[in-house]
Amino acid sequence: MNNREMTINCGGFLLNLSTPRVMGILNITPDSFYDGGQYKTEKQWLEQTEKMISEGASIIDIGALSTRPGSKEIDEKEELSRILPAVKTIVRHFPKTIISVDTWRATVAKNVIGEGAHIINDISGGLFDAQMFAAIAELNVPYIMMHTNGKPDTMQQDPQYKHLILDLIDFFSNQLAALRQLGVHDVILDPGFGFGKTLDHNYQLLANLSSFQLFELPILVGVSRKSMVQKLLNTSAKESLNATTILHTIALQNGANLLRVHDVKQAMEAITIVNKMNQILAI
Repeated sequence: MNNREMTINCGGFLLNLSTPRVMGILNITPDSFYDGGQYKTEKQWLEQTEKMISEGASIIDIGALSTRPGSKEIDEKEELSRILPAVKTIVRHFPKTIISVDTWRATVAKNVIGEGAHIINDISGGLFDAQMFAAIAELNVPYIMMHTNGKPDTMQQDPQYKHLILDLIDFFSNQLAALRQLGVHDVILDPGFGFGKTLDHNYQLLANLSSFQLFELPILVGVSRKSMVQKLLNTSAKESLNATTILHTIALQNGANLLRVHDVKQAMEAITIVNKMNQILAI
């Protein structure tokens, strides 16, 4: 994979993902599964963003619409009322930081890019809003295409696949073809751990993560403190940091280029160790 294919243009800044990077999560939602309600004020947004940047995050991913399993959808007006103040504040205080916004709505995407965000992170991979791909092409910004099997309120009700990996490859192939027809090439793929996946599905994805390298695009992994840890170990999100770091290490060994995390310092440590091992193995 060459550097051109692994570099995304974020508002004129080229971010090279040939070396794995960390995306820090800033949820400004009241009901996210791990940190819902923790970041309500401008002071809290800024303190958490500064902490994640100081620990090594290359991207800050801001979300205003909870997509945890079983979550209820808020309307566009409420999403905008939550997300726009946060984006404006973080752009103003951290102008050199790359900001991603977690939304599946085209109108929200246009608004946040207009306020200085750089990347759109769409959990639906273009399925929930028919206008999203056209918006990405118009905005000319990098796009994170995630796979999900159903909407958050129903996606964990007995998700089914004919063949998990091949089904996801078909999905990405079709969606990428549609994007490329519109001239969009800066795309990051996210297999969507926990989104319409059983426990076994999640571990199958992790074991076969390198299968998605056939697209020659960066791969994002979002497993931080998720149910694939909690259910397997009979623990809570709060107690899942050690196991999350293990998952991150496995993901890096299997080809992950970007880790979307709650805990930046520990993810950066995993990257440093895996990079060192890769250097030794290459000698």
